[in-house]
Amino acid sequence: MSITFIQYAKCSTCQKAKKWLDDHQIAYIDRPIREENPTAEELARWQKMSGLPLKKFFNTSGMLYKSMSLKDKLPQMDEAAQLALLATDGMLVKRPLVVGEDFVLAGFKEKEWEQALL
Repeated sequence: MSITFIQYAKCSTCQKAKKWLDDHQIAYIDRPIREENPTAEELARWQKMSGLPLKKFFNTSGMLYKSMSLKDKLPQMDEAAQLALLATDGMLVKRPLVVGEDFVLAGFKEKEWEQALL
């Protein structure tokens, strides 16, 4: 199984998730979200694979999200505009993300990760 681990190195949740992957000897391709921001096309594909609403791909606790007042703006934006916005800055994207061949995990929830990866 080939997976990509998309993370921000200074994020404590990403650090826990990376340790979890390493502890379970799960091989992954490490992709730093700031340096390699996901494209709108990737995000659209991942959102579809995850089955999650697009809103779950936003880092709602991030400073950038808050400073842009996205809580109020997102409901007025269509999906294409939201995807385009997410693609502008990796710090807007929920992390970590694990992208497999036929699944995507957004955020680190250990039980979900166990079911998908073990």
